[in-house]
Order: sequence, then structure tokens, then C-alpha cells
Amino acid sequence: MSIDRRSGCPINLSLEVFGDRWSLIILRDMIFGGRRHFRELLNGSLEGIASNILADRLKRLMELGLLTKADDPSHKQKAIYSLTEMAITLVPIMAHLGAWGRVWLPVSEELSIRAELLEKGGPPLWEQFMDELRHEHLWAPPKAPPGTPTVRQQLQAAYQAVVARQAETSTA
Repeated sequence: MSIDRRSGCPINLSLEVFGDRWSLIILRDMIFGGRRHFRELLNGSLEGIASNILADRLKRLMELGLLTKADDPSHKQKAIYSLTEMAITLVPIMAHLGAWGRVWLPVSEELSIRAELLEKGGPPLWEQFMDELRHEHLWAPPKAPPGTPTVRQQLQAAYQAVVARQAETSTA
């Protein structure tokens, strides 16, 4: 891992990894959105990342050991990106960032519901989510019983419920 070291301070070093506008957004989209292909990350971002910036950040995240890249067995011309253990352990940090943003920033209800659920679920939910990500990205054996809704599915269902309720309210 190659990081410009202005100091050995852990906060400084972390900011040197995540201090740009896009790295955490890409990781967010992979963790919470399940996006693993370049095109999915490019077209699925609400923030509208440019293709050259996405390519650069993916390369940097791989160099830093947060992502790996492999040929996609389902399509010869596609690559599939996977989270490493280092990236998966960001789930609690993202949960805390989301909780902080919900308190202090003008968030939208539909985009903050996931953060609310992660905050309420706390460490047990984060651990379950990280286990699911390890299964999805690192091929670790699943810990949840088959048929159990994943954390991502639960978060998505809550998001869709808020969007449906808002649509109902706006048409009433």
C-alpha cells in the first residue's frame, strides 16, 4: 500500500486514503448497492461520477488493498471488482458517518433510512452485514440460515417502502 505520509497520525493516514470526493462513494455503492462492475458503478451513482475519475479511483483503491479485480466468468469483456477484508471492515465507519449525517445535515428521508436502520441495528447488524459481504466478495461460508433476508435486502426494502409512501402522499 502506497500512501503519501504527511505524518503517522491515523486520522491523517485515513484521510489520505479516503480524503477525495469519490473513494467512499464507490465503496458505498459496492457495499450497500451491490455494484461490482465498472458500468454499474458509473451508471448507478446518484452523484454522477465521470468515467475517467471512476477508473482512477478504482485503480487507487486496488493499489491501496481495498479492492481486487478479476475477469468476470459470466462475460469475457467484463471485470468484476471485489471488496477486501480491509474494505469490508469499513461498514461500522459508514454506519457512524450515516448516523452523524442524519443528525447534522439536511438529508432526504428515502436516502437516510438505511443509515437509520444501521444505527438502530448497531454492532450486531454491522457484523451480520460484514459476514454477508465476506460471503459475497471473499467466498467465506455463509453464517445466516438459508432463506434469511440479507441486511442489504432489508435496507433496500426499507428504502422502497419510504419511496412508495412518499409517492402515495404526493398523489393524495
